[in-house]
Amino acid sequence: MSQANGEQPAATPTNPAAAPPLSPTVKALGAVSLCTDVSSEMVYPLNPIFLTQVLRAPAWAVGLIEGVAESVASILKLWSGWLSDRTGRRKPFTVAGYALSAVSKPLIALAGAWAWVLGARFLDRTGKGLRTAPRDALITESCAPEQRGRAFGFHRSMDTLGAVIGPLLGYLFLLRYPDQLRGLYLLAFIPGMLGVLVLGLFVRERKKARTPREVGEMGKRAPVFSFKQISPEYRRYLLIVALFSFGNSSDAFLLLRAQGMGVEVRHMLLLYALFNVVEAVLGYWAGGLSDRVGRRPLVAAGYLVFAVVYFGFAIFHSAVAAWILFPIYGLHYTLTQGTQRALAADLAHPDRRGAEIGAFHMVVGLAALPASVFAGWLYSRVSPSSPFFLGSFTAAAAGVLLLLSHRGSAGAQPRVPA
Repeated sequence: MSQANGEQPAATPTNPAAAPPLSPTVKALGAVSLCTDVSSEMVYPLNPIFLTQVLRAPAWAVGLIEGVAESVASILKLWSGWLSDRTGRRKPFTVAGYALSAVSKPLIALAGAWAWVLGARFLDRTGKGLRTAPRDALITESCAPEQRGRAFGFHRSMDTLGAVIGPLLGYLFLLRYPDQLRGLYLLAFIPGMLGVLVLGLFVRERKKARTPREVGEMGKRAPVFSFKQISPEYRRYLLIVALFSFGNSSDAFLLLRAQGMGVEVRHMLLLYALFNVVEAVLGYWAGGLSDRVGRRPLVAAGYLVFAVVYFGFAIFHSAVAAWILFPIYGLHYTLTQGTQRALAADLAHPDRRGAEIGAFHMVVGLAALPASVFAGWLYSRVSPSSPFFLGSFTAAAAGVLLLLSHRGSAGAQPRVPA
């Protein structure tokens, strides 16, 4: 039973050892994300360097590539979630999505111009768009409601553990083969395909039995998702997420900013690994905490941490500051990444869970285009600090609004799923 304000009752034991174990499917999906993030984060911190120094792309092209890839793929997150509801199958979309992301890495290695990277990043994010909502629905359906925060926290921790291992492997590769960025993109294909193999062999989904009448009714439904179907509480949450996301430009700008603050290129992977260590260590704990104290307070706190970090990147100019701010930025990810998704799962209608979780991801992704393109323009035409002032303001506003919405719905009665 989920509550109208999206919070879970304090049903999880305070002693984590007393809580029931997570299902093998949730654990296997965590392993898949670990492999995929080893592949992705082995090269992601170097994308802006590869674009601006190897391919000689301007800074605004970095924003355009990240914004277009994320936003166009975000539409697929809604569509794939809706289609997985319609077909009653989650796994095929998840397998196809992870496979596309793996294939995109060697394509970047072959790039001769930044437009080629745009195509490869589009393919990568198309894979993410195909898999994200069905995968999150699969996690939701593979655990009890009182485990939901812990399940998403575990998944996010495994995801982030891969984001620690990947940059470290990339760093070791570049120590042995300096300046061989193209070779590193080729190497990243291997762990990506390993994740697809784990997914195919070890992830099991519960097939939902449908009566002939239900099948007939589904066939008559128009292939259109309407936001009018979403509850008012969920719509308010999505509006707040959209406000935050408008100032949350691609992390590529943080990496460019760190380079401008004096961090050497060969240390960028170490910096990114340090940032991810925080979430890898604390993500599971944060998910369990959200089961006990509620999702909104943690997400709001994460937004406020983001505001502080972005303000720091706006006003400080030394490499030391970058090394301090990046781990604190990891705390923002710890508090928000899994918990935001768990809150979306709480608020989603059980019969439309895939589509409504997809709506959350679509809102985040659609905001990425104006956020990253505008940040690129500000970075190039105004000052390197200006995108971070904007992000600090929008994050602080979103955090306050989320806390106020929590206070306004505190007395709401529990909603029994249909």
